[in-house]
Amino acid sequence: CMERKKAVVTGASRGIGRGIARILAREGYDLAISYSTKKEEGESLAKALSQEYGGTCFCFQASLEQPGAGVELLEKSTDALGGLDLLVNNAGVTRFENILDMTPEVFEVLSRLDFQNYILMMQAAARYMVRNRARGNLINITSTRGERAYAGDFLYGGLKAGLNRAIQSIALDLAPYGIRVNNVAPGATRIR
Repeated sequence: CMERKKAVVTGASRGIGRGIARILAREGYDLAISYSTKKEEGESLAKALSQEYGGTCFCFQASLEQPGAGVELLEKSTDALGGLDLLVNNAGVTRFENILDMTPEVFEVLSRLDFQNYILMMQAAARYMVRNRARGNLINITSTRGERAYAGDFLYGGLKAGLNRAIQSIALDLAPYGIRVNNVAPGATRIR
């Protein structure tokens, strides 16, 4: 019997993250998923995935815009799972913000959640993988909005563009350790 792979998926209580968690569970992964505010959705998904696919699915609350929350989530998840093969950075806030109207508070929250948290969680996951000689994967959900300009999209689109570029260098940094780093940049996505 092969040992089951272990994955962490942030922002999995709904939307794209929920779909990713479902596919990974179906493919035989044990999971740790996070939610920010949708506790019932997160917990019911974890229960459903365990029942439908027979694996383990832990569910943790994490406000990933808070300093240190992402690294804490990753440590809690790897402890619960007993390892880590895959991190899917998915949690984020999508919004349009005009340069004339943006507040420093909005700038801070989006910067932390949509950029800084992705980087710090990748760092923590990569350090774990290097320490444990795991040839794992880091996958980041970015956005097509990081690739072309829209009015009112300087902040979210700019952060996603920065993330796309940062991921390219991180992939080069981690290639010698057999750790793959990729981004997936969805456009508008229908939620079922």
